[in-house]
Amino acid sequence: MVIKMANKLEEARRIINEADAQMAELFVKRMRAVEDVYEYKKEHGLPVLDEKRESAVIDRNSEYVSDRVLKGYYIDYLKNLMSISRSYQYRMQSGLKVAYSGVEGAFAHIAAGRIFPEGNRISHSDFKAAYNAVVSGEADVAVLPIENSYSGEVGQTIDLIFSGPLYISGIYELEIHQNLLGVQGASVDDIKKVTSHPQALSQCHDYIEMRGFETEEANNTALAAKTVAKADDKSLGAIASVETAQLYGLKVIEANINKSGENTTRFAVLSKVRPVADQLSSTVLMLTVKHEAGSLANAISIIGQHGYNMTALRSRPMKKHSWQYYFYIELHGTVDGENGQKMLGELGSVCDTVKVAGLFRPHTEI
Repeated sequence: MVIKMANKLEEARRIINEADAQMAELFVKRMRAVEDVYEYKKEHGLPVLDEKRESAVIDRNSEYVSDRVLKGYYIDYLKNLMSISRSYQYRMQSGLKVAYSGVEGAFAHIAAGRIFPEGNRISHSDFKAAYNAVVSGEADVAVLPIENSYSGEVGQTIDLIFSGPLYISGIYELEIHQNLLGVQGASVDDIKKVTSHPQALSQCHDYIEMRGFETEEANNTALAAKTVAKADDKSLGAIASVETAQLYGLKVIEANINKSGENTTRFAVLSKVRPVADQLSSTVLMLTVKHEAGSLANAISIIGQHGYNMTALRSRPMKKHSWQYYFYIELHGTVDGENGQKMLGELGSVCDTVKVAGLFRPHTEI
């Protein structure tokens, strides 16, 4: 009996050793494919983490195991495998150059870090400089704001997308919390003047008025915080993020001082390569219509006739042509299929310009 059990143990160990050898070979094969996945994401300006894709893979692959008890363990195994794949991609991402506008600690800096956690974030003086860094090849992607829920669209970024060669490969929502920052030891009663970006000052107008603070504009919130830290003056405060306070050694005197509790900025990732549909489900179109009666109405009608729901429609003045406008449109759905291509062809009959500016997944929070 003892010999029989020993033989059974040896056989089990042999099977495990054989399976481990096969799994090691398959693991290397899988990770080589992960490298290709990362190269695709890098080229198209996509983040490493794609929660919907991972969930779909886990749901599909777990069906290969019929034993209910083992299936639970296999799901845990898949989750760990996904985590290892992400870690490997993050390691490769350490060389990714991400352009943003502002200084370290600015909301664009924070957004770029959340989208590309291991990316090499590169500061630029303004939106155009960050955009052109990708055009020239100095950076791989740019992360720029396109809209704030309180202040509206960021026209300069929209104009760059319309006139330039880069594509939107994702739009991400960052909830903005403004805070009153001061030097260590300062209290709200010490503060006499606050400095920040004009939009931040506007968002916190009611609070500033209630406190009776003087205001001073800065190029961005992080630069305002840096100014306060350098001044080391208890009477001077900054309006910025908690991350910025930590970065410059400031104290959060009062938190969440926004006029509106809902303050979200949408950031676009811009890259040289036009993305393909895959997991992206919405399209950005930009167009100019002919100077004919009903041209815009006709364009909107064509979009509706092909079953596309417009989730955003905005007009922007064309810089080189007075009193002429282009239109920024967000559609639910992609245009790569037969129906979408037919729609684009019909739009060409009523539009002077039709540009597919990019693809994104709506309401992706970071």
